[in-house]
Amino acid sequence: MSTREAVWEVANRLGVVAGTPAELFSALLAGPRRTVRVPLPPDHALVRALRPLGQVDLVADRPPELPPAAPVDLGDPAAVCAADPVRVTRGYEADPDPRGGLRPAWLRAGQSLLRDQDPAERALVLLAALDGAADPRLAPALARRAAGSAWRLASASREPCTALTTTPDGRLVVRADRVAAVACLPDGTQAALDERGRLRVRGGPGGRLTDAVAATLDGHPATALAAAGGALLTGDRMGTVHAFALAGLEQAGLHSGRVTALTATATATATTVYSGGADGTVRAWRPGLAPRRTPVTHRPYPVVALHAHAGGRLLAVAWADGLAELHHLPGRRAVPFRPGPRVRAVAVTDDGSLAVGLDDAVLRLTEAEAEAVAGSGSGAGSGRGAPPGAGVSPQ
Repeated sequence: MSTREAVWEVANRLGVVAGTPAELFSALLAGPRRTVRVPLPPDHALVRALRPLGQVDLVADRPPELPPAAPVDLGDPAAVCAADPVRVTRGYEADPDPRGGLRPAWLRAGQSLLRDQDPAERALVLLAALDGAADPRLAPALARRAAGSAWRLASASREPCTALTTTPDGRLVVRADRVAAVACLPDGTQAALDERGRLRVRGGPGGRLTDAVAATLDGHPATALAAAGGALLTGDRMGTVHAFALAGLEQAGLHSGRVTALTATATATATTVYSGGADGTVRAWRPGLAPRRTPVTHRPYPVVALHAHAGGRLLAVAWADGLAELHHLPGRRAVPFRPGPRVRAVAVTDDGSLAVGLDDAVLRLTEAEAEAVAGSGSGAGSGRGAPPGAGVSPQ
């Protein structure tokens, strides 16, 4: 098993995202000690490198032998999507020919592609990973193969992204300037949380509330940020969410450990806050009331990003293991997507699309089921322009 394939396999089993040994080491050092069984021989270079870290107990098993099979045509999208992903990975590693862009797309999204999934889902992931230099015939070919997946790719723009949100009028805001979180106030002002947990304001006048929150965060840095109605929300490393308003301060201890993500929606009578934590839970809270005891959702991985549509029925969640989900809150239905690289940010647009921010791309996905109901029938499309804007709401 190659080093790249081994890194993806170990990362998947540990619930982290990594494409290189260095990225895997960083992810492991940032988390608790764990034990994992991996299909690697005890003398594999990655096993030998990981053992001295002390953060993971590896139980090494010899990987199963691949049965004899015909060679995979690495330039045929249909063949690549249907073949054993281990064979495809090894084929691309052995031959540097880009195959019109299929090879770099596969190696970019390989951690997702290595998982068990049907050909339609694999085609969607590959379509989202294509870059601007790819053969223009690949996108429509992959879009046809992805027709059976839960999503359609509406657009993909190759641009860096560290945070996403939407403006009050529904436009998507993409930040890539070392910002950890961004929120839009009703007057259009953008409040951003920098990497040190301080508040920075641009694009509007700000005011007494932003001045007061900025002064507070200068002494007590935040770990998450959101805004709704007349309130600014922050989270801290102790698991507490703070709702700042001109009328006063409300706060609630919602998580065990760091608050990692916040989003909020407001009506004329109430503000609903959704918070995500390093404890793997997403919780809902209305300032002035006791927090709900049952989480909105939970998984054994930290939450990395949240965004709720202003209408209150859609909630986007991103997790540290590379999974993005769109939750339909009334029915508790969640539609998943794994792009392969780590997910930095998510947002829900006004038309119900899911925007997913990666280190080097912003993707916009629409649900196939919603398209069928709307009667659009247009599918994933092969356009690769910048994604349009949106909004989100409370439960």
